[in-house]
This record gives sequence, C-alpha cells and structure tokens, in this order.
Amino acid sequence: MNEQNNYDASQIQVLEGLQAVRKRPGMYIGTTSAKGLHHLVYEIVDNAIDEALAGYCKNIEVTIHPGDWISVSDDGRGIPTGMHETGKAAMELVFTVLHAGGKFGGGGYKVAGGLHGVGASVVNALSEWMKVQVFQNGLVYEMNFARGDVIKPQEIVGETDKIGTMIAFLPDNTIFEDTVFDFDMLLSRLREQAFLNAGLRIQLTDLREGPPVVKSLYYEGGIRSFVEYVNKNKNPLHAEVIHIVGKKGDSVAEVAFQYSDSYNETLYSFANNIHTTDGGMHETGFKNAMTRVVNDYGRRHKFLKDDDKNLAGEDVREGLTAIISVKLIDAQFEGQTKTKLGNSDIRVLVDAIVGEKLGDFLEENPPIGRAILEKAVGAARAREAARKARELTRRKTALEGTSLPGKLFDCNERDPRLTELYIVEGDSAAGSAKSGRDSRYQAILPLWGKMLNVEKARIDKVYGNEKLMPVILALGAGIGEDFDLSRLRYNKIVLMADADVDGSHIRTLLLTFLFRFMRPLIEEGHVYLAQPPLYKIVRGKTVRYAFSDKERDRIIGELCGTDEAARAKADVQRNKGLGEMNGEELWETTMNPETRTLLRVELDDAVSADQIFTVLMGDKVEPRREFIESYAKHVVNLDI
Repeated sequence: MNEQNNYDASQIQVLEGLQAVRKRPGMYIGTTSAKGLHHLVYEIVDNAIDEALAGYCKNIEVTIHPGDWISVSDDGRGIPTGMHETGKAAMELVFTVLHAGGKFGGGGYKVAGGLHGVGASVVNALSEWMKVQVFQNGLVYEMNFARGDVIKPQEIVGETDKIGTMIAFLPDNTIFEDTVFDFDMLLSRLREQAFLNAGLRIQLTDLREGPPVVKSLYYEGGIRSFVEYVNKNKNPLHAEVIHIVGKKGDSVAEVAFQYSDSYNETLYSFANNIHTTDGGMHETGFKNAMTRVVNDYGRRHKFLKDDDKNLAGEDVREGLTAIISVKLIDAQFEGQTKTKLGNSDIRVLVDAIVGEKLGDFLEENPPIGRAILEKAVGAARAREAARKARELTRRKTALEGTSLPGKLFDCNERDPRLTELYIVEGDSAAGSAKSGRDSRYQAILPLWGKMLNVEKARIDKVYGNEKLMPVILALGAGIGEDFDLSRLRYNKIVLMADADVDGSHIRTLLLTFLFRFMRPLIEEGHVYLAQPPLYKIVRGKTVRYAFSDKERDRIIGELCGTDEAARAKADVQRNKGLGEMNGEELWETTMNPETRTLLRVELDDAVSADQIFTVLMGDKVEPRREFIESYAKHVVNLDI
C-alpha cells in the first residue's frame, strides 16, 4: 500500500494544552496579521474591563515599550493567588489552561465579555515571553511564562501597597507576520472601551521612540460622549444627545442618540462591551421602538395624514447616530467572534424603555420632535423617488435585453468566485486595460469625469446618475437596503486610477460610494486598489518599473552601479497616466496576478472611517482644513 494512503490511528495527532493554539492560532485570534497581533492586547485589556464591570477597577494603563512588548496594569482585585483544587496555583491555570477562568458561574463575575475563558492563556501561548505580577494582601506575586509554558512558578517577590494585576508580554515573531504595534489602532479600540464604561480611565503610552506619547481616555458622559465624538464634524439637528437607560433584573440597557443633517445612518451596538458588528436582539428592539414611536408621534401631531403610509425604519433613522450598550448575565453570542447577540429578553427590554422614554421626550420637546419628523418625511419622499427611479432603470434594462452597462467589457468566466472587475478612470486607460487584460476572468468598466459625491446626496440622486449607475449595474448586487452580496458578479473589484490628484479624488469618491451604499463589499474584502508603477526606468534595452522612490533608487543602482556618469544615462520617467502605458505594460505591472501589487481595502475601525468620510467629503470646510494641516507633513509624491 502507498505509504501516503496509510491513514490509521497512529496518524491521529492529539495536541496537548496550548500546543493547539500555537498550531492553529487563527482559530483563537482570527488571523496572524496585524489584526491578530493587536487582538492580544484586547484580550488582556478586556479582562481588566471585566473587573471594572464588576465594580472593582477604576484605572487601566497600557504601555508599548521599546522592542514592541506590551504591559497592561489595572487596579482591580488581582488574579487569585491561592491554590486550586487541582493542586496548581490559580494563576497558573488562568494562563496555561484553555477555558479556565472566573466567568463560568463560579461567582467571580456576573457580567463579562470574555465568556470563553481563552484570552489570557491564548496570549501566553502566542508570546515569546510573559510576566505576570499580582498585587494582593500587601505582597507582590510573580510568575513567568514562555510560549505557553511555565518558566518560573508563582512566588512572592516583594511587598506593596497596591492592588491589581500587571501583565507584560512580547508577541512571538515566529507566529505573527509583523510584531510592530500600531498606536492609532490601539487608541481607537481603547477609546471605544472608555466611552462604554463611564468613569473608567484608560491610559495608552508609547515609549518606543522620541518623547513618550500619552493619551488619557476618560469620559464621565459615557456613551453620550461617544455620540458627541462621532458627530463632532456633523451638523446636529438638536443640541442635546438623547439618553435613555433602563433595567430589568440583572440586565441593563443604555441608548444614546442624536440626529444630524447627514443622509447616513450610524449605529453601533455593544453587549458587555463587545462590539456586535452583526447586530442582534438589542438592535432589533431599538429599531422597532424608534420606528413605532416616531410614526405614532407623526400621526398624533398631523405630520402624517390619514392616507399617508407609515414611515419606514430607514426613513426614521436617516441622519441618526446611535450607540446601544447592554450589560447582561449569560450573554448568548453567535460563535467565538461574538458579532451577534441572541438574547430575546434584551430585545423586549430595549424596545420597552425606548418606546416609553422617547415618546415622553418628544412630547416634552416639540422643536426636536418637529425636526426629526421633517427629516424622516423628507427621507420617505426620497425613498419613494428612488423606488420609481429603480423601477424605471429595471424597465429600461429589460427593454434593452441586458442589465449590463454598454461600456462594460465583460469577461468570459461566469463563476463570480473567479472573476475580477477593474473600474478604470478614462477611456484611454480602459482601452489599454482591455487590450492587456486576461479576458477569461478580467472585466473592464471605464469611468469618465467626476462622479457624484454621495456624502452630500440621498439615495434617490444615485439612481439614474450616469457615473454611478454603470457601477451598480455591473456589480449586480443593488445598493442600500436592497444590497445583496450573493448577487455580486465579481469576486474582486479593483479601483484603478492615475497616480495624481484627479486619480486620488476619483478613488475617494468611489470609496465613499461603496462605504455608504455597498459597505458589505468592503467588510467582506472584495474591494482593492490597483498599484500602477510610479516610475519607468530605461537603461539601454533594459526596462524596469518602480513603485516607490526607494525602489527607483535601488533599480538605478542595480542598472548603473555607483558611477554618476553611468547613472545619468538612465532614463527615469514619472508615470502619471494609465493611458500612457500600452496594454502589455499595464498587464505586466498592474494586472498580472503573478507580478501586480493590489491593496485590499479593509474596514478595521468603522467609527474612524465614518469620521474620515465626513471630514473629507462632507459640507464643513473647517474640519477638512484642520485635517490637511495636521497631515501635510506626512505627504509624499506631492502632485503640483
């Protein structure tokens, strides 16, 4: 028998303890990319925040040290230092055994986010080293680990008047693709946690280079401050952030929201401080109550006539920024990723408190009630206009016998998992792309001129827009509430524009459109930016391309050596227009999967993304000027 086919009991591998984590880290932290690296910090911080939820922790300090090791300190009760019934120190169990923790009904925590008990031990498993100090009973207890193993057992190393825990670790560079921490990524997550826990102070310090960078995050206003932060560059319809809190048994629900004159809905929900990106019962309860209360108010005060249809939920939520935060025992999340909350009793609680208290608020504040109703009625009219425009578009395409735009150069492959759509600026560049592409699986859609800035437009203005409709029709998945990812015709959507100001503007307009009306495309990793070369370098018959100044200088050195005279003979051309390259050049540098560079557009921080689009593409000039002044010093390849 062939040895490779000899599959028997001897080939069954049992991974003991934390070996499984090191063997398959993605199962526990999602990825070994930058996102997974930063997830290690969140796991440790989340444990400290659980202490805050239990009422024992007021301060958390996170520090990035030279060499990119992390320390997290808190002033909670400290990890138990006694012996467990297994005969091992409780601290050793917490850091070396999966599913060991105080969140499984033992009375340690009523409300906690880290329900699976894997956080601390997983961080240990994926760290080159970890040191834990616990300050308890006037003593300092210390234990050292390396890659999941105990290096130094628990021992008393000193005396102290502090209480709490300090955990320091260095991520394992044999596990992670990159072990350099991004200060802004950590700051964004920690700021979110400070908003969700009013009165908790979280400090982030970066000691890696230059003078220390210190950010202290403390928000007495909690999620009301969160709404103000998200809306800081928008024009609110009412100055006051509406804040509603209610409790039933051990469950607490808190909602804060404010309307602005934007056309976008911004809603973030959390359960036990975990961002439930896929929503769940708390979101459902909030949306149902908002729609019901606003319709009732509109009927009662004659904003809606007897023969008018009810306002739809999307009408009521146009321009709304809302934060929903619930705290509950035995939270039921869908899977380890914890992105959707399933507790039906929370839906009832949120629906009840918003239904009762929002109704009272609107009756007591008629100007705010009027502003909200006028906004929602305008949204309903726009939605009806969009419906008619959408139906007209469908009728037109049906009469024409195809639902694809005329300028689309489609590919031959019909399996959408295998196809790519290049959205290309200008007919000349599209011509080069068409002649250079692999027509089996690569489609080309040319765009021309500036398109609609959807940050300043409702959905009815999108339908029929000659610049955007070809994109909508080519992708085939609809937009807004009608968007259906399963109908997407291409797996990769590649934005390919010139490396100049106009190209950057067109890319930004397209990304704004995709973010506001087709966000799942970005969330599911379907959107890419092509990276055409910045330079073409010719020396004799040799032609090379460079994608940065550093690569340009390296190539010139390879072709010409250090002789200045020889280097002067190299012809270096700055590529600006895609149309300047012929099809063969465009294929080899920008479209060939074997040689091209694509940047995938990822949505790591929806709050920051929302703010950036508001600043760059919104009505207010002052925040845009401040943004430009702040980041001007970081500009490279300035196009003048």
